[in-house]
Amino acid sequence: KLLALSPDRVALYGYAHVPWMSKRQVMIPEDALPGNEDRLTLFNTARDLFVADGYAEIGIDHFARPGDGLAVAQKAGRLRRNFQGYTDDGAQVLLGLGASSISRFPQGYAQNAPATGAYTAHIREGRLPHARGHAFTPEDLWRGRMIEQVMCDFRVDAAEMARDYGLTPAQLQQAFDPLVAQFGNMVQLGPWGLRITPEGRPLARMVANMLDAYTAAPTSHSSAV
Repeated sequence: KLLALSPDRVALYGYAHVPWMSKRQVMIPEDALPGNEDRLTLFNTARDLFVADGYAEIGIDHFARPGDGLAVAQKAGRLRRNFQGYTDDGAQVLLGLGASSISRFPQGYAQNAPATGAYTAHIREGRLPHARGHAFTPEDLWRGRMIEQVMCDFRVDAAEMARDYGLTPAQLQQAFDPLVAQFGNMVQLGPWGLRITPEGRPLARMVANMLDAYTAAPTSHSSAV
């Protein structure tokens, strides 16, 4: 049905079952939901259909027509990823509007008040509605870029890390060693950096998670696969 609409781009997300965050989801019996292997099978089936219809694979969960901006950016090495998913927008500022939304600035993140009432009250009083934030450290910046490269290009470019963040080969090795220990031949190392093999691409989100210094508790989000 979706292919019949011939969209320019598609974001293909799995249902996130998080009843501890969304209370209404407790009405859905968990034994009726597909397990990890079934979810992967469903994704692969959809991917095969999109590719057969001429779509380019964009990162881990997007598809685009060859002439779409995402596909063009991917070929040119300009693909980026933000809170909204994959984008060809290289802007350093993302403004979040509305309750609970998150803005990104070169200096860090700022989240609006999650409760609609509190958010509205701030606006009516002429105050910024931010409830909390996080100022980036130098380590945050290079880890964030590594995660973005993994999610966009299934690799980490050692030359870029050295040029833009001053990382030494020893620092890169320290960051990559846990990934090799965890994922084995699903990842490859070389003087060019780290690369996820085609067989390992379904694990890209897990690789990115291991690069995150602020990995959340397992119950905070739905399963990565």
